Amino acid sequence: MKTIKLSFFHFLGIFAALQLALSLDFQVPPILRFYLADFLCMPIVLAICLFCVQFIKKDRNLRLPAFSIFSLFVLYSIYFEVILPPLHERYTSDPVDVLMYLSGSLLFYFLQKIS
Repeated sequence: MKTIKLSFFHFLGIFAALQLALSLDFQVPPILRFYLADFLCMPIVLAICLFCVQFIKKDRNLRLPAFSIFSLFVLYSIYFEVILPPLHERYTSDPVDVLMYLSGSLLFYFLQKIS
């Protein structure tokens, strides 16, 4: 469990640093500018989900099943890469984003296994 909590705070810190750098107009390499937040999204969201489930069930040994992790990955991919791009100009459909969501989900799954 310590691994997930520590990773969660690291990922949150990296995400906050990225957002701060972008808001201050620092030169951020394009690969980080466009894909780091998508990669970090799933581990952060899944960790929050895990913490909430553990709190509600009052069982710190609970883990999210692979099906739940996969379901959330699919829902985020469909929502942010299929539904939102035609509705808002801020969002663009990018298959690499889906790969980043998948990579982040797999990272969380394996972090959960070693924790």
